[in-house]
Amino acid sequence: MIRIIFLLVFLSAFNAFSQTVTVVNSETGEPAVNVAIYNKSKKLSTYTNIDGKARLDKFDLDENLYFQAISYLTIRLTKNQIIANGNLVGLTPRSETIDPIVISASKFEQRERDIPQKIIAIPGLKVQEYQPQTTADFLEQTGQVFVQKSQQGGGSPMIRGFSTNRLLITVDGVRMNNAIFRGGNLQNIISIDPLSIDRSEVILGPGSVVYGSDAIGGVMNFYTAQPKFAQDSSMVSGRVMGRYSSANNENTVHARFNYHGDQWATATSISLNYFDDLRMGEHGPDDYLRLQYQTRANQQDVVVDNPDPRVQISSGYDQINLLQKVSYEPSLKWRLDASLIYTATSDYARYDALTRFRESEEPRNAAWYYGPQKWLLAHGVATHRGNGKWYDKMVISQSFQKAEESRNTRSFQSNSLFRNKEQVNIWSTSVDAERRDRENNVLFYGVEFIHNRVNSKGSEVNIETNEVQAAASRYPDGASWRSLAAYFNYQWSIKKNLTLQSGLRYNHIWLNADFDQRFFDFPFQSATVNTGALTGAAGLTYLPNPSWELRANFSTAFRAPNVDDVGKIFDPDPGTLIVPNPDVESEYSYNTELGVKRKWKNVQFEIAGYHTFLKDALVPRPFSFNGQDQIDYQGETRNVFAIQNGQEARIWGIEVAGKWSLENNWSIKGTYTHVDGEQTEEDGSKENVRHVAPDFGRLEIEKTGSRWNAAAWLMFNGELGFNDLDPTQRNRPYLYALDEDGNPYSPRWYTFNVRGNYQLKDDITATVIIENITDQRYRTYSSGIAAAGRNLIVALRFDF
Repeated sequence: MIRIIFLLVFLSAFNAFSQTVTVVNSETGEPAVNVAIYNKSKKLSTYTNIDGKARLDKFDLDENLYFQAISYLTIRLTKNQIIANGNLVGLTPRSETIDPIVISASKFEQRERDIPQKIIAIPGLKVQEYQPQTTADFLEQTGQVFVQKSQQGGGSPMIRGFSTNRLLITVDGVRMNNAIFRGGNLQNIISIDPLSIDRSEVILGPGSVVYGSDAIGGVMNFYTAQPKFAQDSSMVSGRVMGRYSSANNENTVHARFNYHGDQWATATSISLNYFDDLRMGEHGPDDYLRLQYQTRANQQDVVVDNPDPRVQISSGYDQINLLQKVSYEPSLKWRLDASLIYTATSDYARYDALTRFRESEEPRNAAWYYGPQKWLLAHGVATHRGNGKWYDKMVISQSFQKAEESRNTRSFQSNSLFRNKEQVNIWSTSVDAERRDRENNVLFYGVEFIHNRVNSKGSEVNIETNEVQAAASRYPDGASWRSLAAYFNYQWSIKKNLTLQSGLRYNHIWLNADFDQRFFDFPFQSATVNTGALTGAAGLTYLPNPSWELRANFSTAFRAPNVDDVGKIFDPDPGTLIVPNPDVESEYSYNTELGVKRKWKNVQFEIAGYHTFLKDALVPRPFSFNGQDQIDYQGETRNVFAIQNGQEARIWGIEVAGKWSLENNWSIKGTYTHVDGEQTEEDGSKENVRHVAPDFGRLEIEKTGSRWNAAAWLMFNGELGFNDLDPTQRNRPYLYALDEDGNPYSPRWYTFNVRGNYQLKDDITATVIIENITDQRYRTYSSGIAAAGRNLIVALRFDF
C-alpha cells in the first residue's frame, strides 16, 4: 500500500514538473520574465513569472507553441520537444546595442529600430552619475535638450524650436500639462524629483497621435520608481544618499525603501532639498552681475550694494518630494498598481523680475515671487493580459492631479502686494491596448478622457495695515477644459528589415469660462471652445544591412486653446498687458523627419534632419480692448495684447550624435544640435522664432573600471547676436549681455567638467563632480539668471 501511495505521489509530482517550463536568456541563463506563450490560434496563452516559469498543462503535447517577448527572438516548439529538453527553453536576446527597448512611442514596449522618430532613452543610472539638482538640469546634461531658466527654481526645456505649452510632459504615463500651461517659460518640470526617476524617454518631434494636444515639439516621459516582486522569499531593499554642492550650498537628503513579495511590492521615495542663493562664475559679461538688490528697512524699500556681486541674492529655495507606490499581482493575468506623488517648494523669487529697472534707475519691483508650487498625483493602474482576440495587454488608468501655484508682486515703494493664486484639479481616464501577432505586427489603440477645473483668485494686500481686498484674478474662476480622444497606431513589419508605423487620432476639446466683470468691463460674458482635431503619422524604418539604419517620418500635431490662451490677464513685460480673447482656434504643425544611423565594429554615428511648419500659431499680438489699445493695470498704463491665431512659422534643424568605444573600457561620445527658423508677421515680414535655441552640444570621454567610473566632458553653446533674437527678446535687455553697440545678445559659452564614481564597498558609492572648472560666467539663451560658477558636488550613497 505504501509503495502504491509513493508511486502515485511520484507520478503526480512528475506530471506537475512536466507541465512547468522554465524560460531563460540563452546567453546569461537568467530567467526570462513576461514571455508570452501561446498556440497558433492564440486561443490559449500564458506568461512566464518572475522566475521565468509557466504552466503548460492547457496545451496539447504535439501542439506548436510560440515563445515571444520584445527583448528576444520569437521561437516555435511543441510541448513534446520542450519535455525532451528537460522543460528548459532558451531564448536568444536581441542585441541591446542595436535593438534597445523604448516605451514612449506607443505607451508599450517597442524596439527602437522599429520607430521612425528620434527618441532619447536615459536610464535611471545616469541620475546617479550626473547628480542633477532638478529634472530640468537632468535633461540639460544629456546635451540634446536645451533648458532656459528665469530663476533658480525653474527650468523650461526647449526641443526643436518649441517650448512650454507646445511640449508635453508625462509622469508614469499621465500627462502633466494642464489648462493653464502657458506660452511663457514654465517651471513645472522641477516638481518631478530626479532621484525618484528609474527611466526617462524624450521624443524629439510631434507625438499628438498617441498623446494628443500640446505634443507639437516633443514629449518628455518620466517613469518613476517601480515596485518589483521577489523571485523567492520576501525581502526589503533601499538606498540612502546625501549630497552637497558648493555653488549654492545645496544640501540634499534622499531615501528610497522597497518591499519585495511574491504578490505584493512597494516603493517609497523621499527627497529633501535646500538651495541657497546661486553663485555665478568669475569670467564673463559684467552685465550679469548683481551689483545691488532690494530690501526693506524701517518700513521703506531701499536699494543696497551687494557685498559679493557674483551671488544672486533672493534666488534660493527649498523643496520636498514624496513618492509611495503599491503593486499587487494576484495572477499572471492581472497586475494592480497604485501610486501617490507629492512635491512642494517654498516661496521662490522670479529672479529676472527683480533685475528690471525704471528710467529713474529704481527697481521696478520690490518683490516678485512665486508662492509654494505644489503638485499632487494619485494614480491607479490595472493591467490585464488577454488571449489575443482583442488584445494581448490592456492598461486601464485613472488619475487625479492637483496643481497649485501663486504669483506675488509689489512695485518698488508701493504698499500694495498683488496676489494671484491658481489651483487646477485634473481628472483623467484612459484605456490603452496592444495586440501582437507572430510576425511582430502590432496594433496599439486606446481612448482617453481628461477634465480640468481651474480655480483662480486675486487679492491686494496693504503690507502696512494688512488690509486685504479683492482684485482681478489671473484666470476666469471655475473655468473648465475637457478632452475626449480615440487613437490607433499600427506597426507593420513589411519585411524583416522594413517596418511601417502609422496612426490616427481624433481629439475633441471643450472649454468653458465665465468672466468676472467687477474689475474689467469685458465686451463678452463668457468664452467657449468646441473643436475637434484629426492628427496622423506615417513612418518607415529600413535596415539594408546590420550596419545601416534609415528612417523617414511624416506627422501632424496640434495644440488646442486652453484657459491660459483664452482667459488670461497678466503683464509679461513692463508696459504690456495680455487680456482675454475668446476668438481663438487650435494651432497645427506638419513635420517631416529623415534620419540615418551607421554602425561600425566599435563606432556608431547618427544624424537626423527635420522641418516643421506651424500654422495658425497662438501668439500675443496687439489687441483692441473695448476700442482701446491702452488700459490701466495695477497703477500703470499698459499696451494691450491678446493671444491670437495669425502666425506661420517654419523651423528646421539637424541633430548629430556619435559614440566611439575604445579598448580597455574607454569611450568617446558627443552630440550636436542646430536649430533655425523664421516666422511670418502680419505685414508679411520675416522674423526669428522665439524658442529657437543657439547651437549646443556635449562632448564626453569616459573610462570604466571594475569598481569605478570617471569622465570629463565639455558643454557648449553658440552665440545669438542682436539680429538673431526675435522682437520680444530684443526688448528685454535685462536678460542679456550688451554688445559693443549697446544691444542685447546671447554670448557663446562653454564649461569643462569632470566626475568620478567609486564603489568604496559593495553597498557604499561615492561621487565627486567638479562643474565649470574654468569658472565661466554665462546665461543660457533667454535666461534671467546666470548659471552656476565653479561647482564642487560631493555625494555619498548607501544601498541595502
